[in-house]
Amino acid sequence: MAVTDSEPVLTQSDVEKASEVLAPIIRHTPLQHDVYLSQRYNCQVYLKREDLQEVRSFKIRGAYYAISQTTPAERKRGVVCASAGNHAQGVAWTCHHMGVHATIFMPTTTPKQKVTQVQFFGGDDVTIKLTGDTFDASASAATEFCERENQTFIAPFDNVNTMAGQGTIATEIFADAQDSDIDVDYITVAIGGGGLISGISTYTKGVSPATKVVGVEPSGAASMAAAFKQGQPVTLDKIETFVDGAAVKTAGDLTYQTAKRNVDQLVQVPEGAVCQTILDLYTKEAIVAEPAGALSVGALENIRDEIKGKTVVCVISGGNNDINRMQEIEERALIYGGVQHYFIVDFPQRPGALREFTNEVLGPDDDITKFEYTKKVNRGQGPVLIGVLLGDRNTYPALIERMTKFDPHFINLVDNQMLYTMLV
Repeated sequence: MAVTDSEPVLTQSDVEKASEVLAPIIRHTPLQHDVYLSQRYNCQVYLKREDLQEVRSFKIRGAYYAISQTTPAERKRGVVCASAGNHAQGVAWTCHHMGVHATIFMPTTTPKQKVTQVQFFGGDDVTIKLTGDTFDASASAATEFCERENQTFIAPFDNVNTMAGQGTIATEIFADAQDSDIDVDYITVAIGGGGLISGISTYTKGVSPATKVVGVEPSGAASMAAAFKQGQPVTLDKIETFVDGAAVKTAGDLTYQTAKRNVDQLVQVPEGAVCQTILDLYTKEAIVAEPAGALSVGALENIRDEIKGKTVVCVISGGNNDINRMQEIEERALIYGGVQHYFIVDFPQRPGALREFTNEVLGPDDDITKFEYTKKVNRGQGPVLIGVLLGDRNTYPALIERMTKFDPHFINLVDNQMLYTMLV
C-alpha cells in the first residue's frame, strides 16, 4: 500500500514509550518456532503467543496503557469501555489492579465464557452491561452512558494510547528476533477495528521497513478492506459475528489512517477456514486459539506462494475460546472442507426406502450423520432432513447426480442458510 504524505497518527516513539510503561506489568510472551506450519508452508513460521497473556489476549496491553495515561481525577470518576470480550477483560484486569471502577458494555452475542472471565478479572470493580447484538451497537450505548455520567471512554482500538499499547507486541517480536539472529520477512496480524495492526505495523515499519505487514480479516466482517476500497472508513450493512473478536462493522478513523500508511497487504479468510485453523492448532500444536486468534495463521494459505523460503511471524492474538463452541467449529470446518452436507429429500413412505437411499445414493465411504423423519398419515411421500459426511470431497458431484435421480426436487441446505440455521 502507498504511504501517505500526511503526518502519522502514531509513531515508533509512541510505541516505545508504551513499552517502557508495560514492561514490568504484562508478560513478555514467547516467539515460538512452529515445525508443523513451517513444513506445511515451506517456510519458517514463528508464533507470537499472545494467548499466553494473563487474560489470554493482547488486549491487556492497550487497555492498561490507555488507562495509565488518564488523570487521577478521570480514574476516580470511573472508566467505560465497549468490547466483544478481550478488551473488556483487559480493562477489567487493569481496573482491579488500579482500584478503578469500570462499566463494561458487551454485545449480547458475546460468548458466555468471555463474560464470565470479565467478571472474574474485574470482581467488584466492574459492572457489565450486555447491550446490542453487535460491537457497534454496544459501543454506541457505551458512548451515550459515558457522556451522561461524565466518565472516560477507554477505546478498544481507535485511540492513540490503545494503539501504542498493542504495538508493544512488535517491540518484543523484534527484540527476540534480534537475539536469535532472525530476519522477519512477513508479519500476519488480525484486524477487527484495527488497533492491533496499527501498533504493530507502525513499530515494524520503523525498525524493519522491508518486513511486509499482512492484515487479516474474516470474510464476513472485512471492514478495513471496505475502508481501503472507499478511501475512508465505511459501515458494512451486515457482518458475520462468528469471529467475534474481529466482528466490527466500521474500522476506526485513526486505525484506518495508520493501516493505510503501513500495511502492505490485506487478506480475508472465510469463517470455515478459520474453524479449520482452530482445529489444526489444537490437534497439531495443542494451542487453544479463539476465532480471531487463529486469523493470522489462517492467512498463510492465502499467501503460501509468496512466503516460500521466508520467515513469517503470526500473532496468535487470543485464546479465549468457549469450549461449548467446539461442536459448531468442527461443523463449520467440515462444511468448508466440502465433506459435510445437509439435504431435505422426499422419501417414499414405504418400508425399505432408507435402505434404497443408502444403497443407491450414498458412496461406499459416505456416512449419514443426521436423519430426521416423521411419517405423514395417508401420504405417499414425506420430507427427510438428512446429513451426509463424504469420505472424499471429490465424490460430491457424483453424490448430487445420484441424489437427483432419487429426488429431482431435493433441497441443498448449505445453499440455503435460512433453512440450514432453522433445521440444523
